[in-house]
Amino acid sequence: MSIDSFAASVRSHFPVFERRWDSRTLAFFDGPGGSQVPQPVADAVAETLLFRSANVHGAFPTSRDADAVIAAARDAAVDFLGAGSPAEVAFGANMTTLTFAFARSLGRAWEPGDEVVVTDLDHQANVAPWRRTAEDRGATVRSVPFDPATMQLDLDALEAMLGPRTRLVAVGAASNAVGTVTDVARVAEMARRVGALVYVDAVHYAPHRLVDVRALGCDFLACSAYKFFGPHVGLLWGKPEHMEALVPYKVPPCADTLPERWETGTMNHEGMAGVAAAVDWIASLAPEPAATRREALRAAMERIGEHEDALFDRLLDGLEAIPGVRVFGPPRGEPRTPTAGFTVRGVHADEVARRLGDEGVCVWSGNFYATGVTEGLGIVQQGGLVRAGVAPYCTDEDVRRLVEGVGRIAAEAPSPEAAAV
Repeated sequence: MSIDSFAASVRSHFPVFERRWDSRTLAFFDGPGGSQVPQPVADAVAETLLFRSANVHGAFPTSRDADAVIAAARDAAVDFLGAGSPAEVAFGANMTTLTFAFARSLGRAWEPGDEVVVTDLDHQANVAPWRRTAEDRGATVRSVPFDPATMQLDLDALEAMLGPRTRLVAVGAASNAVGTVTDVARVAEMARRVGALVYVDAVHYAPHRLVDVRALGCDFLACSAYKFFGPHVGLLWGKPEHMEALVPYKVPPCADTLPERWETGTMNHEGMAGVAAAVDWIASLAPEPAATRREALRAAMERIGEHEDALFDRLLDGLEAIPGVRVFGPPRGEPRTPTAGFTVRGVHADEVARRLGDEGVCVWSGNFYATGVTEGLGIVQQGGLVRAGVAPYCTDEDVRRLVEGVGRIAAEAPSPEAAAV
């Protein structure tokens, strides 16, 4: 299937492409901040709100329906993450909120002199919770640098930081700013040697590559469904031995069994229905029927990856050919998601995003909460990065519009000589 025929098939499920901006459809490269939503996901959310609106564990039909919605969402999460059972996955508001709550419980056992490792490449959602908890407990935080030339973590530096007092390594599976995919399995193996736990932020990874918590070798992994065509709901997977042993902060009547013991208050039932629908929608993109949903997801993610990578190569070729444009990311051939962080010489990142937005091309600008990246690159004063991410619904025409738009902005930018006067 060609690039545009696959994209056309995908786009047929998204009502947003019926919208016009200056007689054209919008070109969505804003997926790293949140994807568009297909009709089946919206239908699942609406149907739950309209026909299954009740709290759980009641002896009446709508409550039983709510129980079924939640059970289906748990089963879908197991397949999506490669987990062992529904007991291993808790739902919450989003990855950030889940991580802050979980850090409080995990850090209860930390003492002065204990050490926590974070990275300069990560979103603050996998940095700030651990820094705050370490501050509360008197623990020391160490941060792994990245190489600005390759935008990859310095894993040798990480290994040198690990020791007998290391309690946790928090690492991102993929950078939401520049797309770098980190070798989490290698990080986990290093952490295991010193007895440290590993917490993975897979928010940016999950929309583009099949998540397999067993293969990654981590202890905990969190992601958010609104990045993979679902509603604003977070998922937290943990090894059951840890999830059972740790003490959650919860009200006493709440169930003490997994995973409910990690879910405080009444859950977002309609959002959980949307998560299940999003997983099913992704699985429906498999080119051939599969024996299980997990196998369908594997085939679908491979197909998505082929499409996104082919378009992203064209996007990189176009951006890198524009004088004054600098693209940050791993070298060609190294693992990455289809996400480009770039600057235009002499033009503030916000201005680039605004001008592209005026043409119906949707990109983000700033630091995307990955403040270590923009600070490490020394580009804070120019507004950070412009970020464009390819999604399954992107087309060759979308890429052309983005590249041509950036080209016009770069051509109209003041020359370095004029800017220096």
